Amino acid sequence: MTRLGSSDTVDLETAVECDGPRTLLLEAREVPLGGVRAMSVHRSLPQRELPLVGAWCFLDRFGPQETRMRVEPHPHIGLQTVTWPYLGEVLHRDTVGSDVVVRRGALNLMTSGAGIAHSEYSVGEDATPLDALQLWVALPESRRHGAPAFEQHAVLPEVSLPAVAGDPGSATVVLGELGGVASPATVYTPIVGAELRIPPGATVRVPLNPDWEHALVAVHGEIVVPGVADAEPIALDTAHLLYLGLNRTSVEVTSAVGATLFLMGGEPFEDDIVMWWNFVGRTHEEIVEARDAWESDSPRFGHVVDHGDERIPAPPLPAVRLTRRRRRL
Repeated sequence: MTRLGSSDTVDLETAVECDGPRTLLLEAREVPLGGVRAMSVHRSLPQRELPLVGAWCFLDRFGPQETRMRVEPHPHIGLQTVTWPYLGEVLHRDTVGSDVVVRRGALNLMTSGAGIAHSEYSVGEDATPLDALQLWVALPESRRHGAPAFEQHAVLPEVSLPAVAGDPGSATVVLGELGGVASPATVYTPIVGAELRIPPGATVRVPLNPDWEHALVAVHGEIVVPGVADAEPIALDTAHLLYLGLNRTSVEVTSAVGATLFLMGGEPFEDDIVMWWNFVGRTHEEIVEARDAWESDSPRFGHVVDHGDERIPAPPLPAVRLTRRRRRL
């Protein structure tokens, strides 16, 4: 097992070895969002060495914390946002007319296509407990220039996770497919996003597609994953992402006290991406064009329902040309 911090690098000769079932423990970083958001998040993806896991290109956890969330209208291109709450309620409004409350147990999936904008407010005027995962999925070339959309799924399929020791676990298939069971949510690349639940004192086996790459993030509880070959077991906490690589048919997970994890994975993505602010593209010029459209209040992004002129301005572009994020693992 290799352990990497946010500033570590891996030489390219070593990176070739990740075609096998190699395990990497990657450190999340704390990001103070500040301003109107007035909250901080733990960002597990992207990593300097690992910009994507399948089509997954971004993972923030906001919480657990008590805060008054006020994220004013802001734009997205070239991605899907996946909101998976654990605690609290958030009001989502967007430019395709959605005005819904995001609650525990429901998937909220927004597809930006060529452009969408949305806002996120905690429910009520006072600070409230909030905890959720916010993930992005990069859209493939065949969908990233299309129309925006939003869908909410309150009923999602369940999969039993066979026990190696103790009681069996269970999984909610949030996005894509796990163990032959598919979420009803719309996807555009072969992908999986699933919440895994491990009973106290149990070891369970999670089925994986060996042609896909996968990663695990801890949400609650104590989690141990056996090492590969003679490697020592890996203790996974909420400050790390565990990258599992390719060529695995399953992974075992143990918890003494019970645990909740999130599994993400999928077919290695079709292309390298350029990601800046809230935009996922392929070239510097695409990002500049999207930023200019947002700053000029172009019809490209529409108007968020029940909002006035309030919006989050785009930050200045860096003084260097934006380039594609290439994996080094």
